[in-house]
Amino acid sequence: MIEEQFASGESFVHHLDPRMKIITAFIYAVVVALSSGFPALLAALAVSLVLITLARLSMRKVLYRLVVVNGLILFLWIFLPFTYQGEAWFTLGPLHATREGIAFAIQITVKCNAILLALIALLATTPIVTLGHAMGRLRVPDILIQLFLFTYRYIHVIFQEYDRLRNAMKARGFVPRTNTHTYRSYAYLVGMLLVRSYDRAERIHKAMLCRGFRGKYHTLSQFSVTRGDVAYFMVMVSVILGMVLIQWKAIR
Repeated sequence: MIEEQFASGESFVHHLDPRMKIITAFIYAVVVALSSGFPALLAALAVSLVLITLARLSMRKVLYRLVVVNGLILFLWIFLPFTYQGEAWFTLGPLHATREGIAFAIQITVKCNAILLALIALLATTPIVTLGHAMGRLRVPDILIQLFLFTYRYIHVIFQEYDRLRNAMKARGFVPRTNTHTYRSYAYLVGMLLVRSYDRAERIHKAMLCRGFRGKYHTLSQFSVTRGDVAYFMVMVSVILGMVLIQWKAIR
């Protein structure tokens, strides 16, 4: 099972209604993704840091996730400044880094970190199953909720199956190299993994039908909106509207 390292806690954010968190996280992420002005993006980054602080999360674990994501963004910094059209700022041999390319790379970096921090603070602080039930209360289609929950439940099972197949290959003396035999072996590995995943999915589906599953999850837990939830929602809406206003003034 995927470890939910941030789901347990006693902070104000942990006790918020998950429906409120899903709605505000979605709107916030869309607004940040569509923003381009640095004042709005820096404000978004500050808001995300405030949410992380309110959630009282382990900064070491949060920074680890930021390092993973920014490791991918690093590739943008390698190529984007030298391929984006604009005014040259400095040169590396035949390559010219443009101011516009560097500014664009900074925008993407700030956006990604702001959105990731907000999602960690708002969504990772809620158990996955609770998020699924909250999505159902928000009238998200049942098929999407089922895909979400089944992916969470069985992705580690698929990884275990992959690990067994890979160990079986190693036990037979397989050593990966850059040749046709290696490529063919990995293709067989992926194909066998898909076949076994399909077989397991069929068995799980039949077992659920035997237990009366009709395509909808039922739960005894009920969500209730408190004054703290209403106050949080109003503050977040105000913050998002403020970011929209800052962005609007920046593009005028």
